[in-house]
Amino acid sequence: MNPSTLKAVLWDMDGTLVDTEPYWMAAETPLVESFGGTWSHEQALRLVGLGLEDSARIFQDAGVRMGIHDIVDHLTDDVMRQLSTKGVPFRPGAKELLADLRAAGIQTGLVTMSLRRMATTVVDLIDFEAFDVIIAGDDSTRPKPFPDPYLQACAALGVTPAETVAIEDSPNGLRSAVASGAATIGVPLMVSIAGAGAHAVWPTLEGCTAEDVTLFHSAHRGTVISRDGRTRGETP
Repeated sequence: MNPSTLKAVLWDMDGTLVDTEPYWMAAETPLVESFGGTWSHEQALRLVGLGLEDSARIFQDAGVRMGIHDIVDHLTDDVMRQLSTKGVPFRPGAKELLADLRAAGIQTGLVTMSLRRMATTVVDLIDFEAFDVIIAGDDSTRPKPFPDPYLQACAALGVTPAETVAIEDSPNGLRSAVASGAATIGVPLMVSIAGAGAHAVWPTLEGCTAEDVTLFHSAHRGTVISRDGRTRGETP
C-alpha cells in the first residue's frame, strides 16, 4: 500500500462535526449545583475532548455523589434531550465536506468519546450515509488522548493510519490522532490547540473540499501546513 494515498478521513464529533460543546456545558452546571457545588466555564473547558469516564471522575471530585456510569448516562441524556429540542448544530462546512468525501469515494469514520447511542442519534440526523464506521466512547479500549480510538477505526476500515487524515478540535483529540500516526488537521473551537501537535491548523472547514484534504495528506510527510481560506503556507 502506498502511504501517500488517502484512503479514509476520520472525524471527531463534538466540536468538530457538530457544535455540541455548549450543550454539554449546559448539562454540567446544574448537575454539580444539585449537589451543592459550583462549576465554572473554565472548569468546563478543561473537559473538552476528554473521555467521559475521566470527566465523570472530575465531577465526583467536584462533589457529585453519583457513580461514574450514572454521571455519564445523566449527562448524555441531558445532551440528547437538548439535541431533540434545539436541533443538531453542524459546524460550518463540516456536513458539506463530509458529503464531498463520500462522493469522492473516500471512506469516513466517526471517532468520538460520546456514547454510541448519542453518536448514532447525531449520525441518523444526517440526510445521507455519512460514515462507514463509528468508534464511540463505550467502544474504545482506552479513551483519547490515547491513540486507541483512531487505531480501532483504522482496523475496522482496513486501512493504516498513514493512509488517513483525522480532523479534531481539542488538544486531547489531536494528541490521540497524532499518536495513532494519522495526518491530523486541527479546527479549533472552544479551546486553544496550540502545542497539541496538529500537522495543520485550519480556522474553518467552510469551503473545504475532498481535494483540499487529499492535497494536505499528500503534502503531509514532514511538513506543517496551515490554512487560511485557500491559501497554504508555513504555520507561524
